[in-house]
Amino acid sequence: MTPSDFLPRTPAGRAAVLAIVASGAIGFGVARLTEHSGAPEATARAESKGKPLYWYDPMAPSQHFAKPGKSPFMDMQLVPKYAGDEGAGQAPGVRIDPAAAQTLGLRIVPVRIGALGSALSATGTIDFNQRDVAVVQARAGGFVQRVYARAPGDVIAAGAPLADLLVPEWGGAQAEYLAVRRTGDVSLTQAARQRLTLLGMPAGTIAAVERSGRPHNVVTIATPTGGVIKTLGVRAGMTLSPGETLAEVNGLGTVWLNAAVPEAVAGQLRPGQTAHATLAAFPGESLSGRITAILPDVQPDSRTLTVRIELPNRGARLRPGMFANVTFGGSNQSALLVPSEALIRTGKRTLAMLALKNGRYQPAEVRIGREAGGQAEILAGLSEGEKIVASGQFLIDSEASLSGVAARPIGGTATAAPPKPAAALYETTGRIEEIKPGSVTLSHEPVPAIGWPAMTMTFALADPSLGRGLKAGDRVRFGFDQPPAGPTVRRMTKVAGQ
Repeated sequence: MTPSDFLPRTPAGRAAVLAIVASGAIGFGVARLTEHSGAPEATARAESKGKPLYWYDPMAPSQHFAKPGKSPFMDMQLVPKYAGDEGAGQAPGVRIDPAAAQTLGLRIVPVRIGALGSALSATGTIDFNQRDVAVVQARAGGFVQRVYARAPGDVIAAGAPLADLLVPEWGGAQAEYLAVRRTGDVSLTQAARQRLTLLGMPAGTIAAVERSGRPHNVVTIATPTGGVIKTLGVRAGMTLSPGETLAEVNGLGTVWLNAAVPEAVAGQLRPGQTAHATLAAFPGESLSGRITAILPDVQPDSRTLTVRIELPNRGARLRPGMFANVTFGGSNQSALLVPSEALIRTGKRTLAMLALKNGRYQPAEVRIGREAGGQAEILAGLSEGEKIVASGQFLIDSEASLSGVAARPIGGTATAAPPKPAAALYETTGRIEEIKPGSVTLSHEPVPAIGWPAMTMTFALADPSLGRGLKAGDRVRFGFDQPPAGPTVRRMTKVAGQ
């Protein structure tokens, strides 16, 4: 079978096929011409740039390679980096075309001085005021004859009865007091009355004995203050010992609000500061109180400090366990401010994206302080008047990371040049021929690193203390560099074993 067998039978069909083949040949020729004609131009461009500084992978620009080839990270060729490429010797950062910046919706804001409110918010719960607790105890041993149907949790008024106690010891002492009183001996009567007081008898009971003229060995135990019964340990028929606790009563005139404040901001609070609380039980109502204490221990699970606020409890409406939102007031303070949304928090550091001239952007490391109302305080890293990106900064940060753009460190400036590498020190051994406070003459051995042969020459001393304890004739090991002022010794030590 010959190639002509594949051609159509009709003359028109044959002509169409030939036309297609011809056009393909022409296109192939154009492509080959473009390829060969463009190669010299690309070669000329590469030659005009000189020797590449290094090769890199665009997906990992921080890794540099000494020769071309395939990237060890991606299946792609390494890209050469020339001294004349964009970014070499230019302002730091990554350049974004203005049209692309508009498409990204970048919003630029200035770093400004403003007032930052010191108001903080936290949550807390209502608790009893542990400073307003009354303990009811038995002043003498006896027996419980009657109780008044009290239970823990009951709210009672001051003077409310708890139990009737039969105290035999008091009955005998009262009878003795009445007998002495009838004798008319004033001194003995005073001594007998004093004995009743020492036995723990209340003044009211003694007065009742004097009025009635007969013993009162059944005493009613009442609460000294009003509030809620927290514990109740008295029951009908039980025997009591002196000093045994019968009940604990917690006052309700004031309550504590224990607020959990993050330790990062708790340092802004002080005892005596005003606090405002709103409770879900009383919507729309705000209660005011003052900080009475900031407890010294930190909750290990939540990293919060407990701030104790004392609130008035009018009508005993506030009950322990109620949930509250707390706002700590304070005066506004002047600070260097940026929008909180403009910050990029990586977990290890905080960055802001600087907007430089000519469409260039550079990340800058910052240290932040307080935050309130969508504004963040800048403690270091930015200056007033600098411009940063407040919207779309994450996309620029990704581009800067791919391009290997380093963030401006805290204390740097937007136009600062990259730091110069430390000058290399060349080390060798030599013998001191002459030493002065600011210079030393050495007969040294060869320095292969810079092609110096063995010779005698004078070096400047970077610090006069380097020559301390040394004299002519000593063999020393020294390191020097070559600043514009001339070779300078940076370190020098005496060779051991001389």
